[in-house]
Amino acid sequence: MEKKSNPAVTIESLPSISPASSSSSSAAAASAANHRVRVLHKSEYKQAALCLAEAFKDDDVVMYFVKTGDRKKFTADDEWKLHLHIMECITYAHCISGLATAIGPDYDCVALWMPPNKNMDDFCTLLWSGMFGLHWKLSKEGKKRFFDEFLPLLHDTKHHVLGKDDDNSWYLVYIGTKPGSRGKGYAKSLIEYTTKQADMENRISYLECSNILNLKLYGRLGFQMTKKIQLLRGEKPIELDVMTRLPIAQQLVGKTSEFAE
Repeated sequence: MEKKSNPAVTIESLPSISPASSSSSSAAAASAANHRVRVLHKSEYKQAALCLAEAFKDDDVVMYFVKTGDRKKFTADDEWKLHLHIMECITYAHCISGLATAIGPDYDCVALWMPPNKNMDDFCTLLWSGMFGLHWKLSKEGKKRFFDEFLPLLHDTKHHVLGKDDDNSWYLVYIGTKPGSRGKGYAKSLIEYTTKQADMENRISYLECSNILNLKLYGRLGFQMTKKIQLLRGEKPIELDVMTRLPIAQQLVGKTSEFAE
């Protein structure tokens, strides 16, 4: 593309900038930079995984495979290390086979998406990401919960809900914000970054929500409640809300989700 030269501008033709306005401009520029969405490279997986680990450290679903009660000498520090390791494996898998995005000056909010016609079930992704190694990292009960209950439940539910659109959808697998960075609109920006892509492609977006407090946010962004599912191997059932979002073109013509049960 040919580069166009800029017209000459004299100093006198520019408005004077007071220190106060200069400071405001700098603050605005810093704020804009902090809200810029970045696609992550695989070399950044540890920083992104740390954000997700901090965001989900008290989440019943994410800790379902860690706090299993069948390791008597497993300390709180051991639980954190295992939790962080799982997040690192999942984040790396999305960096190489999906889409990982971040926002904020220090990986304050991270989203992991699986694009259409993509998955992380191939041998190379499972091996390189360390997902395959979780067979040895998780406890006996943890393996049953993760590999025999959790993953099949999510896979089968998504296929049941979306049907022919299963492979053609954008799947929000994880999104988490560091506790100290919440309330700044980071999660909204990350979700909209990818749902705009889904809109351009006229594709459905899909997610499971493990925190009832997030349902209003997802609702404002166009997601609709579709189904409730439960994890049942723990002391009490743990519920997840399945949500789908139609592309904006279908929303504008008044189409409602056909997936709700």
